[in-house]
Amino acid sequence: MSLYQLEVRSLEGQPVPLSTFQGRVTLLVNVASACGFTPQYEGLERLHQMYASRGFSVLGFPSNDFGKQEPGTPEQIRDFCTTKFHVTFPMFEKVQTKAGAGQSPVYAAIAKSAVELPKWNFGKYLLDRNGNVIRFFASDVKPEDPELVRAIEQALGPS
Repeated sequence: MSLYQLEVRSLEGQPVPLSTFQGRVTLLVNVASACGFTPQYEGLERLHQMYASRGFSVLGFPSNDFGKQEPGTPEQIRDFCTTKFHVTFPMFEKVQTKAGAGQSPVYAAIAKSAVELPKWNFGKYLLDRNGNVIRFFASDVKPEDPELVRAIEQALGPS
């Protein structure tokens, strides 16, 4: 199943068909508010702003899977991301990234594409304009890492 056939819920609980992002290059990230990698929100927002006009989006999926580092309610998560990091990219309801009962259909679809699942918060999947995973970037790869930026630019094509 293509990721673009799935529907998710926004952080505010509204249904969002992922087909909304078809035709865009996306960076899908499992995020958490109380993680050592949480400052990556700043870089993710910069990427979102820098490349949005070229057809790029960052998609944030909060997850409490690793170290219970996203315990907040949707309202607390939104407030934290907006006030501390000025996040404007789409944020979705909290999901389970780990395999097993309760796993998010988004992460189940990613797992079926034979790509590794995140081992911690802020695992990043770069998706092409058709929703196919191009590459996985581990938690310790910062959004401004030259290799990640190069991969985004390559996926976007000439400006």
